[in-house]
Amino acid sequence: MSSFNYVLLTIIGCGFAMWLSKVLPFILLKKFSLPAIVIEYLSFVPIVIMSALWFSQLFTQHLGHLPNINWENLLASLPTLISAIISKNLLVTVIVGIISLALIRMVI
Repeated sequence: MSSFNYVLLTIIGCGFAMWLSKVLPFILLKKFSLPAIVIEYLSFVPIVIMSALWFSQLFTQHLGHLPNINWENLLASLPTLISAIISKNLLVTVIVGIISLALIRMVI
């Protein structure tokens, strides 16, 4: 088998595995219903993901040094947090965050 065919089959296999891992839960959930406690638990997933993304970008780390605060991201977080509390809409929160970070980068 040539290396091109091997690479092509690997890419196709990985694509199929990823597609299957994303589609299979939806197929299974159509046939089964989840308990209320699981649905309540899963409702926190978007909040946790956004918090993890925010926290990872709040600090910059260099090898051999303590983490430093990324002041641009911290300042952009304030209007973003306020818009998240007021609107409770993820799209509005993301748009306000992008605009506030762009404005801060233009000024600084």
